[in-house]
Amino acid sequence: MRVVIAEDSVLLREGLTRLLTDRGLEVVAGVGDAEALVRAVRELAGAGALPDVVVADVRMPPSHTDEGIRAAVELRRAYPGLGVLVLSQYVEEQYATELIAGSSHGVGYLLKDRVADVREFVEAVTRVARGGTALDPEVVAQLLGRSRRQDVLAGLTPREREVLGLMAEGRTNSAVAKQLVVSHGAVEKHISNIFMKLGLTQSDTDHRRVLAVLTYLNS
Repeated sequence: MRVVIAEDSVLLREGLTRLLTDRGLEVVAGVGDAEALVRAVRELAGAGALPDVVVADVRMPPSHTDEGIRAAVELRRAYPGLGVLVLSQYVEEQYATELIAGSSHGVGYLLKDRVADVREFVEAVTRVARGGTALDPEVVAQLLGRSRRQDVLAGLTPREREVLGLMAEGRTNSAVAKQLVVSHGAVEKHISNIFMKLGLTQSDTDHRRVLAVLTYLNS
């Protein structure tokens, strides 16, 4: 699993590199600004070695505002097969929505202050690299605030909305069952109903779980 890290703090960048490599991931590039991030991914892609996932800070030089997430959105458009996980101190709704809605492939948005467990962070990076989602609950809450009024979700029951919200956080079926104190079979039934109500039929090319989350967040 090949990773590119974009973080302007040298200490944090080196720390993330060590953390991921110690757990078996290969960090193929580490950069300190958004332009270098885009350049590194383009060069790797040009050499036929597109990374599995980019881990990028939202705020990067020169202005330390939104360069990182804008670069992530640009890379998402250019390379739909690239997993993108952004780290932020806050929720940037406009770009977060665009990033998440840009593809059915892996995407993540985690708030730095809430990333306290190393194991969970590594699992999030791995999940995004494999095409899944890893969204902080606060990000989900903000982005879904508007969604609840949309007709596309009108057919979902309150419990199905709850299940879909946990899916958006990247929870597995077992984790959803534990959180809601229900059986694994009940969760599978809810998810099956969600797929049906959102019109997501079985496909060999599309990941229905990710598509359901994207439909929810982009509605």
